[in-house]
Amino acid sequence: MREGIHLLANRYQIGELIGRGGMADVHVGTDARLGRKIAIKLMKPALATDPAFRTRFRQEAQAAARMAHPTIVRVFDAGEETARDARGLDVQVPFIVMEYVDGRLLKDIVREGPLDPAEAVRVTEGILTALEYSHRAGVVHRDIKPGNVMLTHTGQVKVMDFGIARAISDSSATVAQTTAILGTAQYFSPEQARGETVDARSDLYSTGVLLFELLTGRPPFRGDSPVAVAYQHVSEAPVPPSTINPAVSPALDAVVLRALAKDRFERFQSAADFRTDLEAAASGRAPVRRLPVADYNSTLFGVNPNTAAGSEAALRELSSDDNDRPHRTQTRPPVAWIWAGIVLVGIVIAAVVFWVANLQPPAVDNAQAAKVPDIVGASYENAADSLDQLGLTPIRIDVADEKTPKDQVISTDPTPGTSIPKTQPVRVTVSTGPPVISMPSVDGIPAEQAWASIVAAGLSQGQQNTDYSPDVPADAVISSDPAAGASLAKGDSVNLVVSNGMVKVPDMTRQSFAAANSVLSDQLGLTVTPSPDTGCSGGTVSGQSVPPGDVPQHSTIVLNICAAG
Repeated sequence: MREGIHLLANRYQIGELIGRGGMADVHVGTDARLGRKIAIKLMKPALATDPAFRTRFRQEAQAAARMAHPTIVRVFDAGEETARDARGLDVQVPFIVMEYVDGRLLKDIVREGPLDPAEAVRVTEGILTALEYSHRAGVVHRDIKPGNVMLTHTGQVKVMDFGIARAISDSSATVAQTTAILGTAQYFSPEQARGETVDARSDLYSTGVLLFELLTGRPPFRGDSPVAVAYQHVSEAPVPPSTINPAVSPALDAVVLRALAKDRFERFQSAADFRTDLEAAASGRAPVRRLPVADYNSTLFGVNPNTAAGSEAALRELSSDDNDRPHRTQTRPPVAWIWAGIVLVGIVIAAVVFWVANLQPPAVDNAQAAKVPDIVGASYENAADSLDQLGLTPIRIDVADEKTPKDQVISTDPTPGTSIPKTQPVRVTVSTGPPVISMPSVDGIPAEQAWASIVAAGLSQGQQNTDYSPDVPADAVISSDPAAGASLAKGDSVNLVVSNGMVKVPDMTRQSFAAANSVLSDQLGLTVTPSPDTGCSGGTVSGQSVPPGDVPQHSTIVLNICAAG
């Protein structure tokens, strides 16, 4: 049917098929009006039979078209085209006209194996940049997965299909259609799997799943069916990526595990926070655990019932007077069946209260949980032993720290005193001592510039001595102590030897010309000019134009040579 469509909206010429998905086919195309290359996504005609989808599709396409950002595939146009199917019936084909991206889908790249951690971080940062922009615009993607991310041949990250997932999930499309448009359950957030309201933090969870797959080559949860995978998202704890790929650092483990928190209030609360911690982990620093932001009363977030803001909102609702509440518009009294229902509910509540009051509390199985001990300040070896004795598993995160001695515990996550299941690992941040600084190479550069480089590296200025050099210019560095590349602690002192621009000429008289020329020309870099001396014989140096002592580099010296006897 759709093969018969060659021109959309009397403007867009459809070319060859370049992609096929569960809910749409993608063709390369040409905008005949502007003469530019485009990508055209033709949705399945079955979707257009649902009026709710068509309305939502237009709204979401308009919202996506307003977003202009380098990391987001631009939407130029959207609409519907009437076409005739194989049975000869007219059907509506929804379409989207998008920016053409010359590159590869991320799902095709990760299929070849895990990415280098640095590249995985770079790609994820690009996705988070796109989500930060879209979330500020009030648009939640809902379907972040490798199949919706492209990398151009220059490495630029491009996220696509904003709004399409919502157009499906908010319409009356069938469950099969919804599953097809949202992709596999491998990237579901727990709230999506439970059928709850989805907000921006669901996108961050899906991004955490994607980052896990980029680092390890597979998603964190796998199963025989989408239902089995969705169940794991709700109830199973993911393993740290480093258990699959040892190249992943403990700091990256911590970022991924926080992004995959089941409780959305325990995750990153914004794409900017996620990206900040990801950058810190990539640079070898431990990510900082932040408290949840206080303002959740926006279109993207709900009130956190565990915070003071949530409690205050509930109290305001309970304490509002009659003028603050909506007035009843029905004037007649409730009918008898409403009263009967109220009585029945009261009886049920009384029965439940009676049952709970007489219920014996179950014995707490302390064998399955333990409190995190206070191990801050202890050596990691002792701290690990303390955790092992309680049945808890430590995950070591090494961080350079000037104030904390090497191998001493800086902090734990969860904090000391927190009761946790024994299956939950404890992230232990350990000091590696002061940051190690590599001595910069300063040989041959002006002394002033060399000292600036040394101070900028975190080292301190020591002694500066001068010496002779045949080739290092005046006031340039001959050598440093320690030498370039040496490992130093912050604040260590560095000494420099600087050229005085001079060479020391020795007494060459009574030396053969060959020996004198070797010293003066080859070793000291002077220009030697021989001058015959007929007053003596033997071929030795009888005199020199420059007396022994200091002369500027590259000077000329005349040697008087006795005639050969």
